[in-house]
Amino acid sequence: MMKRFLAALSAILIAGVASAADKVVFATNWLAQGGHGGFYQALADGTYESYGLDVEIQMGGPQLNNRPLLAAGKIDFLMTGNLLLSIDSVRNGIPTIVVASYFEKDPQVLIAHKDQYGGWEDLANAPKILISKDGQFSFWQWMTAEHGFRDESLRPYGYNLAEFLNDKKMVQQGYATSEPLHAAAAGAEVETYVLADYGWNTYSTTIETRTDLVENSPDLVQRFIDASTVGWYNYLYGDNSAGNAAIMESNPDQTPEKLAGEVEQMKVLGIIDSGYQLEAGIGAIDMQRVEAFHDLAVEAGIIEVGSVDVAKVATDRFVNKMVGMDLKP
Repeated sequence: MMKRFLAALSAILIAGVASAADKVVFATNWLAQGGHGGFYQALADGTYESYGLDVEIQMGGPQLNNRPLLAAGKIDFLMTGNLLLSIDSVRNGIPTIVVASYFEKDPQVLIAHKDQYGGWEDLANAPKILISKDGQFSFWQWMTAEHGFRDESLRPYGYNLAEFLNDKKMVQQGYATSEPLHAAAAGAEVETYVLADYGWNTYSTTIETRTDLVENSPDLVQRFIDASTVGWYNYLYGDNSAGNAAIMESNPDQTPEKLAGEVEQMKVLGIIDSGYQLEAGIGAIDMQRVEAFHDLAVEAGIIEVGSVDVAKVATDRFVNKMVGMDLKP
């Protein structure tokens, strides 16, 4: 009788703990990949659960736009590409705010065939540069305003390497953990230029949430950010097999070799755990840098002066606490 009573009591306590976990829906902006590794790691190895969170990762993709779901309350946190979309939300009166930034550098790159150009400044002389429509209205405007690139070179980017591989003089945009690796796999030797190394100082892989969640449930926001940060340290420096398995389950196009290549590329190029993150921890935000990027965007003509209250774009309230740094070898 006592054993049955204790077993029943244990079941009740376990059920109580399970029911106490806060449900969180986190949406990414693209298909699962190594650049999302820390989040999948935190989900797969139980880190989110240990922080009292029941997290669902809702994957983005080429036909999916998760951004409207945040303001509508359908998701709780959103991974975004860079600060421009967050600035645009504030400019349009959408009550969302950036609460963490997992990439110290924006992984946006230009790639060129090896030995075709004499460095970053010489790329402006390329006869053809493939840039996406989004890029044309963002970093390309900065490149023309600050670095001498010319609209005469501009060609539309179709998100494949075919044109680039067939033309040694062609330059194209890419993502640090994608196009350079795919080009190498196709037999092309390339040189990779990370725009952040030449002044494109936006944060990337930022996390947005609604301002009402920050105001009314700050503990929930803090736990999600802390757990995600721990997930990133474990993914980068620990056994990331659980995270990789979760990524491959969500996106079967991924392989262990591809994911290992992405992680190595992030480390080599200093995309994550570099700069201010070395001092304040992965996820860190420097509000002066947010303001500096706003000023860059104004000077490049990307946004209008006075159109955005920078204080509403991001907050450092939940980061810069050195969470998880003890997990790094």
